[in-house]
Amino acid sequence: MTNSDIARLRLLNQQIASSTLTKPEEVVSWLGAVQAQDYGGALWAIGLRLQRGCGETDIERALASRKIVRTWPMRRTLHFVAAEDARWMLRLLTPRVVAASAQRAEQWLGLDEAVFTRSKKLLERALSGGKQLTRARMYEVLEAGRISSGDGRGMHILCRLAQDGLICFSAREGKQPTFALLEEWVPAAKLLTREEALAKLASRYFTSHGPATLQDFVWWTGLLTSDARAALEMAKPQLVEESIAGQKYWLAANSLTAQDELPPAHLLPSFDEYMVAYKDRSAVLNPVHTKLHNSGNGIFNPTMIINGRVVGTWKRALKKDALVVTLSPFAKLKQAETRAFIPAANRYGKFLGASISTLQIH
Repeated sequence: MTNSDIARLRLLNQQIASSTLTKPEEVVSWLGAVQAQDYGGALWAIGLRLQRGCGETDIERALASRKIVRTWPMRRTLHFVAAEDARWMLRLLTPRVVAASAQRAEQWLGLDEAVFTRSKKLLERALSGGKQLTRARMYEVLEAGRISSGDGRGMHILCRLAQDGLICFSAREGKQPTFALLEEWVPAAKLLTREEALAKLASRYFTSHGPATLQDFVWWTGLLTSDARAALEMAKPQLVEESIAGQKYWLAANSLTAQDELPPAHLLPSFDEYMVAYKDRSAVLNPVHTKLHNSGNGIFNPTMIINGRVVGTWKRALKKDALVVTLSPFAKLKQAETRAFIPAANRYGKFLGASISTLQIH
């Protein structure tokens, strides 16, 4: 197996190059989780993995109908997860994150367990009975209870209470996200044992993200290496092992048989799983271009992909129903390579509901 094979198989397994999925919740369930701090980008991350014809409003409808949930299930980072997965993922992955940030939260923000307990009581009372509140209203509830939300304290409190399984994002109020009680917003689902949860998470990750290494899985989940290794062992009967230069990669066995002709060019959003779900990204991104892709402070730019490799970044400008996509390649593209991005730009424009899509080079 070569780096080109890794890139091609990841495009297939992540449902980017050729999708078999027709519903937004199927994409999120297939991937296990979709990073979602950039809300609009995360909608496109789902949309580009669906069979043609899905629009941005279809993804938002799945969120409003409680089939997909936005919360902080891993790495203290916002993700979309399937509704039936929210509880077991939170229980499995957040305790270690909470423990790791507790001392820092108290020292830097003055947030100790007593503050979190008071916050929980205040917000539980405010949201009880199916209520949904914007972030500003949540902060007002805290302030009325004499808990300061300034200097980043409010967002830290909301994140912590989401990790504890109390709240999650709910429907949007205009363009503003709202919060609800997780128990009221998300339909009841079977809770898994720790072993069942580890096995399911590993199976999901290596099937949808493979070829990937154990270290990639540790990075994506935030698990201890020992727990990640145990999870991989339980998932191995469904996987095959491949090696490059002594490094072990794991993926679903049936993905090795795919021989379809793939579209060469793709426009991926910022923070797409194709990029952020791996500790080692060298199979798809030349390390010399890392700073062009990752602009610092954890900000991952939208990426241009040709045959699985990152060849540049891109930006959009949307005015009414017209979309302009500006490409910023790392090196001059051949004419055929530039033309290959026209269908990708048109598809993104259709997803947004734009009637006109224009491509230009920076």
